Order: sequence, then C-alpha cells, then structure tokens
Amino acid sequence: MVDSTRFVDRATRAARSWNPPSSRLRALGELSSAREGLLLAQLGAFAATVPLLMRLPLPRLAALLTRPPRHAPASPGEVERLERLIALAPRVAQPLVRTGCLTRGVTLYWFLRRAGLDVELHFGLDPGHDAATDGHCWLSLDGEPFLEQRDPRPRFVELYRLSRAVP
Repeated sequence: MVDSTRFVDRATRAARSWNPPSSRLRALGELSSAREGLLLAQLGAFAATVPLLMRLPLPRLAALLTRPPRHAPASPGEVERLERLIALAPRVAQPLVRTGCLTRGVTLYWFLRRAGLDVELHFGLDPGHDAATDGHCWLSLDGEPFLEQRDPRPRFVELYRLSRAVP
C-alpha cells in the first residue's frame, strides 16, 4: 500500500522551500566581494549537477570526483568561506540547487579537495529507521567527521566511501 502522506509531505516541503526574490537578494548581500560572487556561481553550477552525478555508478562517480589534493592545504578561512557559500547556494539558486546533505557533501568534497584538503566522502544508512530508509552523507578529515554538527557514525552505517586518492 502506498503512503499518500509521503507525497503530501514532499509537496508541502517544496512549497515551503521556495525563496521569494527578496530573500535571494538578501542572500546575495551576504557576499563580501565580486570574487565571492564568482565562486558562488561556480559552487551553484556544480551543486546543480549533483542529482545527475548521483545517477552514475559509484565507481565512475569516484573516478570523476576523487583526485589528489594540491600540495598546500587551504587555510581555515578558505574552508569557512567555501562552507558558507555552499550553504548560501540553495538560497540563491533554488530550485536548481537542492538542499540536503547529498548536495552539500558532494559539493564540499569537490571544492575542498581542490582547495588542498584530503577529505573523504561517506554514504550511510540508518539501520534502525523503520518506516523508510534514512540516509546521510558526510565528510571526514583524518578519520573524523568534518564540518558536521554531530558525529553521524553512531547512527548511520557506512555503505560506501570516496576515499583519499593515492598521489
């Protein structure tokens, strides 16, 4: 039997998540420079492709996304800027840029690796979730969750990982 509340919930979430133009303009006002605007455009363009990228077989996705980071790691300020702009992208470019851990995780993975951080991207499922499968993806750095509010490992069982590339 199909649970019709799932369809209503999805439609309700979509209606609530629409940002009016005034909200988008306020979000653009958070940019500190034209260079940040250009970076936001790059982040948004990449983030918009995440749903298409996730249709690829995982080994192909790994081959496309994983490459050795550059030699000099990004500064903490650069990491903070990337995280802030990736959080801003859905507010500015919705509905092209989706919200959620998948878009955030894949986009951060791509840009942080290019910024010199040797991060890994994990995909996991919550085995205790009864009604529907609940999944999450998260980054780790040096084996520890990175840029996460809470450690996802106690709740989610890792199923796949985009690991560090061997230089």
